[in-house]
Amino acid sequence: MILRPFRQGGLQFAIQVSLCSMGTALAQTAPVTTATVQLDRVTVQSNYNNAVGTSDAASQGTVNSMLIESRPTLRPAEVLEFVPGVIVSQHSGDGKANQYYLRGFNLDHGTDFATFVAGMPVNMPSHAHGQGYSDLNWLIPELVSRIDYKKGPYYADEGDFASAGAAHISLFGDMPKGIASMTLGQENYARALLAKSLALGDGSLLYAIEAAHNNGPWDNPEKFHRLNGMLRYSFGDADAHSAITAMGYSAGWNSTDQIPQRAVDQGLIGRFGTIDPSDGGFTARYSLSYEFDRKLSDGAFKLNAYATQSRLDLYSNFTFFLNHPIDLDSTAINGDQFEQAEHRKIFGLATSRSWNMILAGHDSTTTFGLQLRHDRLDPVGLYSAVARRRVATTQESTIREASFGLYAENATQWTPWLRSVLGLRGDHFNFKVDSSIQQNSGSKSQSMASPKLALIFGPWAKTEYFLNYGYGFHSNDARGVNETVTPKAGLPAEPAPGLVRSKGAEVGLRSEIVPGLQTSLALWQLKLGSELVFSGDAGDTQVSGASKRYGIELNNHYLASPWLLLDGDVAVSRARFTEDQGGDPNIGRYIPGSVDTVVSLGATVTEYGPWFSHLQLRYFGPRPLIEDNSQRSKATTLTYARIGYKFSQNLKASLDVFNLFDRKASDIDYYYASRLKSEPAEGVNDIHFHPVEPRSFRLTLTANY
Repeated sequence: MILRPFRQGGLQFAIQVSLCSMGTALAQTAPVTTATVQLDRVTVQSNYNNAVGTSDAASQGTVNSMLIESRPTLRPAEVLEFVPGVIVSQHSGDGKANQYYLRGFNLDHGTDFATFVAGMPVNMPSHAHGQGYSDLNWLIPELVSRIDYKKGPYYADEGDFASAGAAHISLFGDMPKGIASMTLGQENYARALLAKSLALGDGSLLYAIEAAHNNGPWDNPEKFHRLNGMLRYSFGDADAHSAITAMGYSAGWNSTDQIPQRAVDQGLIGRFGTIDPSDGGFTARYSLSYEFDRKLSDGAFKLNAYATQSRLDLYSNFTFFLNHPIDLDSTAINGDQFEQAEHRKIFGLATSRSWNMILAGHDSTTTFGLQLRHDRLDPVGLYSAVARRRVATTQESTIREASFGLYAENATQWTPWLRSVLGLRGDHFNFKVDSSIQQNSGSKSQSMASPKLALIFGPWAKTEYFLNYGYGFHSNDARGVNETVTPKAGLPAEPAPGLVRSKGAEVGLRSEIVPGLQTSLALWQLKLGSELVFSGDAGDTQVSGASKRYGIELNNHYLASPWLLLDGDVAVSRARFTEDQGGDPNIGRYIPGSVDTVVSLGATVTEYGPWFSHLQLRYFGPRPLIEDNSQRSKATTLTYARIGYKFSQNLKASLDVFNLFDRKASDIDYYYASRLKSEPAEGVNDIHFHPVEPRSFRLTLTANY
């Protein structure tokens, strides 16, 4: 933990929070004073840096690299589960973006939760599969140095998709020792990683290459293969630091998507079976980014620029034979498989300048920031397919989507016990679509202003108190914004708003009154102007009303001994539409997929002689599957475990066990109509589920060099 100045009882301490650009939080926890007492650096061995004086809200915090290194992850995106209250699941192949849950949201593949890596936004607007699509399968967890997270729309530097929260993933620039690791597991799982830093000129060059393969437990082998690489050159000093990062990733896989419960009950397939074995996909991502951070005599300057190119071809079949009945004696389309494909280029820039000053006799910091982004999709489309062969076009579009964000924020220490953070953000979006359906072509623009406020009181008795309030938003798919007819049926359609307003509030506290224990408590509320989303599966807009969510979160991180760290997080929420859907009270107000309870318990043994270990339990409560709550999912409880042994300072082995107690549960559940071969044309309403993977073992040997 690094210290930065703030006043308390006539003394000055120092607590510094990392500032990153392009959505990385400019965590203005306290203004800089004109005179400081120089203190020695203090190192705290903990999984989280959630100490008193380090944040602007009780729900804001930092995950340290020690937890990221110690906890086993089944998939790369599970690093986001280090954010208290976040659940990461999957309903398809390992190359597809994961499903995310937080604060009563089924975030789908990323809508309303913004994710950044090395300053680059991960969320993709107007995506072929879903709005805000956040694919983190290209992330190498061993290279993550920290995760800074926030929840709620209270931060001026957070824009699109950040209503429920945001996570900023930072990467190492220099590694003390290289990593050469090999992992082997069941079902032909294999992963190799080579990473090392080298002195080069006035800086350090970090290189990493990763290759992985997995068949999974599925009756139709997944044949997932991934190749991943990174070069990162860091140079400069503590006053002016730069990093240039190049990344490349490609993956292909077979999918076992969600399956109908009745097919398993009737013995047509097993729990790990599939209805359409030709589902699957291919994806690739390449990026180049630049980060610059400079300390000035009166503040700081930050700059982040990036360019990304990505591709996705995804084949799915969720309804089987409902829309295209079987006709083996003709050339008609057999089955409901569809292809979602896109080619995308992203160019972006984020910069900020902060000034330390005296405001009305009080220490103050003012920050101005600018964020620009331009997405070019050439093209993005939805197609009918048979066994991964494109047979018809539902809609194909060329999209140009540009956004401009400008924000200002002031943090002032009014008294030794009162600090305020006041922000204002303005955003402008332009959505331009050239569609194969001429009526759905067009260009529209929309702007929105979002004020923010935080009041921080204390600390008293090693406890501080927070009051947060703010407005935010998320964008809608450009195709839905310009849509006037439905792509499949050709029926009249109402265009969606370009931006949807969110409004949130939170009261909370953070305490270190118990030695070794960091406790955070937050009571929050979030209103969303519309749950309306563009359905990439159907190619049109799904209309839903306004919603309201509220809940409570309790996070505890305890240093029980120098070698034992305990983490315990509980999140309880309630999510409802504000009105009966369609004006029909029989439909109900429950929001499908909204999780109400999340519990995460973890124990980390850092070094007990040559031994180290970790045990993690994650409880994911039941969810309503339709608006009247008559269909609900069951709860899912999973336990991960790791035990490891250090043969020397540079050689260690670890055994990871996933789903330790071999629970037969679901990663995700849906309720909708589908049709199997022998069923009537109208199909059958049923729960469709994707099972969690059974107990599995992975053995890793790691050498440092």
